Amino acid sequence: MQKNILIIGACGQIGTELTFTLRAKYGNEIVIASDIREGNEALMDSGPFELLDATDYDALEEIVAYWEIDEVYLMAAMLSATAEKFPMRAWNLNMNSLFNVLNLAKEKKISKIFWPSSIAVFGPNTPQENTPQNTIMEPSTVYGISKQSGERWCEYYHNKYGVDVRSIRYPGLISWKTMPGGGTTDYAVEIYHKAISDEAYTCFLNANTSLPMMFMDDAIRATLELMQNDSEKIKVRSSYNLAAMSFTPEEIAKSIKEHIPKFVISYEPDFRQAIADSWPNSINDSSAQKDWNWKAEFNLESTTQEMLKNLK
Repeated sequence: MQKNILIIGACGQIGTELTFTLRAKYGNEIVIASDIREGNEALMDSGPFELLDATDYDALEEIVAYWEIDEVYLMAAMLSATAEKFPMRAWNLNMNSLFNVLNLAKEKKISKIFWPSSIAVFGPNTPQENTPQNTIMEPSTVYGISKQSGERWCEYYHNKYGVDVRSIRYPGLISWKTMPGGGTTDYAVEIYHKAISDEAYTCFLNANTSLPMMFMDDAIRATLELMQNDSEKIKVRSSYNLAAMSFTPEEIAKSIKEHIPKFVISYEPDFRQAIADSWPNSINDSSAQKDWNWKAEFNLESTTQEMLKNLK
């Protein structure tokens, strides 16, 4: 029998779609959405919602007890670009929310955790092409430092206390349903909106900056597949590399021009360029393929088709 699920950070870019997907799969009443603020109308109308500050252990413990929560998806985080502006606030949110959930599992108050990591764990000294599962990290951003620390703590809690925590290093995520929330890969969502509204876009990264990306449907599917697999199949308890495609702003613009010939792109790199330059160009996800049969379905062309069709 499916136990109750709590999504923390349910109103964010990933959290919103994850909430709808889990509710469609398991039933609206089983999936409890929570966030520090209310979400869009569709989310709020689709099932139970709790206002929750994820850094408040007592409030979290109360909700877990009240709803008899078994699984927690911790999606609350301050992302890369925003975290550089508010380093201590980002560290506090990203780390304390994780400790609160790990400690609830350690105390046997919940039984399974999903916590997302990111390609931000990698740094300028990481091999940039086909970045391996285990490699030099040395992240140079607040967000990356918090995610790398989180990976170490997840592995520690698993090894020391038997906590069933599972994680994916998400690449940049592209979705037409929700706007992104302050990340370095946000341009890959904004560009589609601007292509339709203005037929023009000014990109905050250089034309030839290649980054790992993924269509949101693939990311959500990967998350559910990871969580549904038997515990003994999950060999990596820090976080799994996950890959789908890599492209540059120039390449995404070219794919849009196939559908909107008048579209033009210009470039005004800002502080996010330095963040992007410290991240990999492409990711090796052979561990995820081997351990739980992961395989991406969307490439750049099918992503562009889906984005433009749905945004129109």
